[in-house]
Amino acid sequence: MFHQQGCHGRVLIGPLPAAVQARLAGLPGDWLEFDAAAGAVVVRHVQPTAAPCLPTIVSEVVRLLAAVPVEFHEHIGGGDLLVHTEDSPHVVRLRVEEGGGLRITWAHPCFANAPRQPYAGGRIAIDPVFCRLNGDVALSAPDPARAAKEIQRLADTFEGLYPEGEFQATGDKTQHKVRVHMHDANLDVRVLVERLLKIASHGSAEGTIEVSSFDERYPDDCIRVVLEKGQAWVEEPALFDEAPAVP
Repeated sequence: MFHQQGCHGRVLIGPLPAAVQARLAGLPGDWLEFDAAAGAVVVRHVQPTAAPCLPTIVSEVVRLLAAVPVEFHEHIGGGDLLVHTEDSPHVVRLRVEEGGGLRITWAHPCFANAPRQPYAGGRIAIDPVFCRLNGDVALSAPDPARAAKEIQRLADTFEGLYPEGEFQATGDKTQHKVRVHMHDANLDVRVLVERLLKIASHGSAEGTIEVSSFDERYPDDCIRVVLEKGQAWVEEPALFDEAPAVP
């Protein structure tokens, strides 16, 4: 996941005559600069705190590309610059394609065809007190009423910062089932998943928990925990339709 604010990435410009390299290196910039040794546009080590990042970075990318003579455009390898805008919860990708074409794309997180990894609490970077949970889980238990009460107590006693969400655990004695429904519930997902897997009869836990943050939200501050046949998996959303460019 991409959490850092600011700008990250680089764009390969390719081999250029010394005079062109010197012209690129001499261009002023708040965020970006030309690294002659790497033959790439890179993010400056010292970044501004006041300049609006997205319009400034777009302007600097265009200015740097415009300084490359047309006859050398075929050498431009391209690359991605990822920008967290300071005034809205968005990741924006500035993609320079081979040959110098520029595309600007806003992230739209999507879990369709998301690759799965075995669950591990450490993969979830969201602070427990800010966890926002949405989803439904069902499991079997020898004593569903007792199990539901234990799960409900876990949510009711959690010392989070946003208690207005909905968390409901109910037991069905006839089917020996426990059903858990969450809507903007403030609960540490690590604690919940651990308890669900401990309580559930072998291989019975099924459901999906979408985890995001009540804190300042970014598109990448979300993850999905999938319980399937008693096993837990983690899915991270794709922010963009295509794979990232690899310069």
